[in-house]
Amino acid sequence: MAHVSVREPVELDAPTMVEGLPGVGLVGKIAADHLVEEFGMTHHANVHCSGVPAVAVYQEGDATLHPPVRLYADADRNLLVLQSDVPITPQAAQEFADCVGDWFGEDDVFPIYLSGIAREKSDAPPALYGVGVGEGLSRLDEAGIGVPSETGLVSGPTGALLNDAVERDRAAVGLVVESDPRFPDPEAARVLIKEGIEPLADVDVDVDDLVDRAEEIRAAKERLARRMQEAGEESTQARPLGMYQ
Repeated sequence: MAHVSVREPVELDAPTMVEGLPGVGLVGKIAADHLVEEFGMTHHANVHCSGVPAVAVYQEGDATLHPPVRLYADADRNLLVLQSDVPITPQAAQEFADCVGDWFGEDDVFPIYLSGIAREKSDAPPALYGVGVGEGLSRLDEAGIGVPSETGLVSGPTGALLNDAVERDRAAVGLVVESDPRFPDPEAARVLIKEGIEPLADVDVDVDDLVDRAEEIRAAKERLARRMQEAGEESTQARPLGMYQ
């Protein structure tokens, strides 16, 4: 049965939640992993939803097994992070959105969804813009986050989660950052954190380690990125629609 099971209770009050499903450039996953590590967040809950691969994961230096999709919490910052070690297939996107969307509503969670949009790398910093539903639009404006410069869509589970927010008229924000379409992109994840997550979640995140370890992070995440490409799986991506469809 699809559900979110609390592993360790954490006192939260209408928390902000950062979603980190794997997608283009693995930007969401890199950002989410960094938040969990940087803040030493508590493993708060496990996500058991249809569409999540039935696998168990373990970490280096730790024999404990965990499900592949988990929620981490920080009571001091009133923050949740959705961390995933596996891609959610596009075919399972709606089932996953239905599963976690209900839980977000029950706990009055304000979600920040993350997506990369494929752009070839250049010397210019990756551009970031935001989209939103309801109160999310005012939150974007207050944070000084720009609007899209082109028409587009967000697909995969993140797109389904945003669609769920639209359908239920539930406040939510989507952040889209230019990302390398072929390789893990720590620089794009840094932009997501500093220009998007920080002002929206009212947190201060040290990203020096993220920048200094960019090559190490890229190498560590490259196997997952390559597996997703080979399988044709993109958990989340934004892409332009163009003027005529």
